[in-house]
Amino acid sequence: MNDQYYTADPTSESRPTPCAFPYRGYGLNFMTDAGVFSKGELDVGSRLLLDALPDLAGDVLDIGCGWGAIGVAIAKANKAAKVTMVDVNRRALGLCQENCQRNGVTAEVIESDGMAEVRSRKFDAIVTNPPIRAGKQVIYKMFADAAVSLKDEGALYLVIRKQQGAESCMKYLKTLFNEVEKLDKSAGFWVLKAYEPKEVGQKADE
Repeated sequence: MNDQYYTADPTSESRPTPCAFPYRGYGLNFMTDAGVFSKGELDVGSRLLLDALPDLAGDVLDIGCGWGAIGVAIAKANKAAKVTMVDVNRRALGLCQENCQRNGVTAEVIESDGMAEVRSRKFDAIVTNPPIRAGKQVIYKMFADAAVSLKDEGALYLVIRKQQGAESCMKYLKTLFNEVEKLDKSAGFWVLKAYEPKEVGQKADE
């Protein structure tokens, strides 16, 4: 692997590869590429996350969207959702635009390092299969930013592999949110829902 999928401009040679999968009665078709996470297939974690999601409505943010598997699937299956997808990887963002068109969905696609470009906005749901290889500091910042970017009744949904720090991740989320639930625990992954963000004073006291 010449570069990481969380770099802005992958240097690996472009090798477009199609991918298709069903979701809630829809047949979805995508184009993927080298230098973007999970080329050519829907990874297990994203599949588990999508399957565990409730019906979503309102403003929905997909952080680290990659080629758009999660965001496009949500937009297709949830007509009441207004989806925004962000990623630092420009090749991924190009694929997102293309994959929205392929699947007949409308979504906002923004170049952003984590939530940097959308931090002033509020969301009803934030969804992520976080870039674990970027390091704990990077993904924990995503979670902290998410905690202050949710509307009332909003929730953060994420998937993380148990051997890559699911237990410590859950402990950290509990410093940010009053409620953290496991929606699924299978295939070596945990799908988590975090909601009711704590006030800044609460966090300081713990």
